[in-house]
Amino acid sequence: MQVFDAHCDVLMKLWMNPNLCFKRDHRLHVTLESLEKTHAKVQLFAIYVSESVPYEQRFDAALEMVQLFYTRILSIPQMKLVCTKRDIDQLKEGEIGAMLTLEGCDAIGCNIARLQALLRLGVSSVGLTWNYSNAAADGILEERGAGLSSFGKQVVQVNNEAKVWTDVSHLSVKGFWDVMETADYPIASHSNVYSLCPHPRNLKDEQIKALIDRNGIMGITFVPAFLTERHEVTVDDILRHVEYVCELGGQHHLGFGSDFDGIVDTVKGLHNYRGYDLLINKLLKHYSTKQVNNLLFNNFYRKMPK
Repeated sequence: MQVFDAHCDVLMKLWMNPNLCFKRDHRLHVTLESLEKTHAKVQLFAIYVSESVPYEQRFDAALEMVQLFYTRILSIPQMKLVCTKRDIDQLKEGEIGAMLTLEGCDAIGCNIARLQALLRLGVSSVGLTWNYSNAAADGILEERGAGLSSFGKQVVQVNNEAKVWTDVSHLSVKGFWDVMETADYPIASHSNVYSLCPHPRNLKDEQIKALIDRNGIMGITFVPAFLTERHEVTVDDILRHVEYVCELGGQHHLGFGSDFDGIVDTVKGLHNYRGYDLLINKLLKHYSTKQVNNLLFNNFYRKMPK
């Protein structure tokens, strides 16, 4: 079965450690080898610039990650840049689509031209924040809890015009509702259900329903702390979140955004991308083949803006 995974942090790891090898390296959750062996079809690669990077160096760091995307990922013959449904449709047997995303607008400061440059370089999804504040909005852990700034609304408008996703994962609650009012293509690339696990990063029922009403999509993530408050986390915990969103009417608005390589702890049996095999087998015990294909690939594919 083909997999469309909406979030990983391989580029951050490659940027932090140039000695890592994307083709095969046990220190990475996502590698070419694991993608090939698990029948991956599309993997989204996030540009994430840590707050530890000095403010004046963040855009340079983002550009360096774009360069890594092109030289360390797309230089591999099997990996192909995809920005549209047509790009995915044109993938040949054995080829894997690689999509570039921006996790947080910290790197662009308050300069919209920087965002436009990143879009021209292939960024197809833009998350407004990480957990704290920037010029666009407040993140979910920012105590102030403000929504979109005037600049943030400009970012969303640029996303709309470019027909790219606006990602609400990590965003403040007020920012989420501002995006629901302004974004043409909203998604939550890697967020779970607050009702099942009351972590600030998870979405409450009314947020999930709003995302569904706006024809958006939500990627269930494999971050253990977002799945359960229990110590041992299993694939069954992922299924609980899947079933809950489906019961809210989200069966066609749901996929997966693993957050591989952005996490240290992992779900039991899902220690890297190869663990998708275990998840697929579990899903097939509860859902039809068609439903599982939708969850794994079709839902995200169909919600692509272009």
